[in-house]
Amino acid sequence: MKPTDMVLTRQGLRFCGRLWPCSIGKGAVRRDKREGDGATPAGEHRIVGMLYRPDRIARPADWAVPIGPSDLWSDDVGHEDYNQMVRAPYPYSHEKLRRADPLYDIVILTDWNWPYAEKGRGSAIFLHQRRRAGYPTEGCVAFRRDHLRQIARLIRYETRLIVPEGLATD
Repeated sequence: MKPTDMVLTRQGLRFCGRLWPCSIGKGAVRRDKREGDGATPAGEHRIVGMLYRPDRIARPADWAVPIGPSDLWSDDVGHEDYNQMVRAPYPYSHEKLRRADPLYDIVILTDWNWPYAEKGRGSAIFLHQRRRAGYPTEGCVAFRRDHLRQIARLIRYETRLIVPEGLATD
């Protein structure tokens, strides 16, 4: 592991000399992640992008990309755009990136099952804001709003999210 890595532990995410409380998937950590299992996948995941809501917050990092009103994320396993950012109108199953709640005001993208998605392995794993303390995600890693903003500023080109296999329940 490198000093720039984010490492998930049972107590939270270790990054930049701090332990950041976080929530993970309701399906816990799994080595064999599958679509819809709600699990956070074990492994080494590169950080490949950052999105943010420019109508709500200032750019969190100079390389962050604004989320527009028509930005979506395809979660349709039967479509070629599966696990990719797409634009409305989009007739296939998708998730809105510009949400009414603040969960996606900052979205840090990992390379889980991306850029060439394998059907059935599960859609994107994001780092985003949590709903509330202790509330699990659908597989993403979620943080307090102020912590997510700090983490976004600290990420570097070589930063990876490490989810140790020792945390897996399968």
